[in-house]
Amino acid sequence: MSEAEPHEQENPHAKVVLQAARAMTKASLLVTPPAVGVCIALFSILNGLPGFLGSLVGGVLAMLASLSTLGMMKFSAGQDPMFVMVIALGGYVVKVVLLFGALTLLKGVTALHPMSLGITMIVAIMLAAAAEFAAFRKTKIPTIIPS
Repeated sequence: MSEAEPHEQENPHAKVVLQAARAMTKASLLVTPPAVGVCIALFSILNGLPGFLGSLVGGVLAMLASLSTLGMMKFSAGQDPMFVMVIALGGYVVKVVLLFGALTLLKGVTALHPMSLGITMIVAIMLAAAAEFAAFRKTKIPTIIPS
């Protein structure tokens, strides 16, 4: 290979996916932690220390789940589209199994208020998804990327 030839072609699809992932991560991190903070404060007042701990654990689990999806987007951005689908579907299944496993392990922990944990998780996951969706829609992404 001569020096005049490019060493590697940049994948135009990777650039678009990374742009979307950055926008979605930023939006999620702007909305989700404050909402988790509100849930922690609310459930601390309503349920004391168990409410605080339950809400804290639920918020952390939900934010990790949300950020893992965005991490998978960044990881798979430059891959073959079929591999991206394998990562997306496989990652989703693994994430759901891990969340169910974590919740099953936490089921008998009396230091955690279960309703505080559950409601905080639902609030965090729904807000993160909504923020990511809104950021994706606002991001200027070409529908057709010429090769």
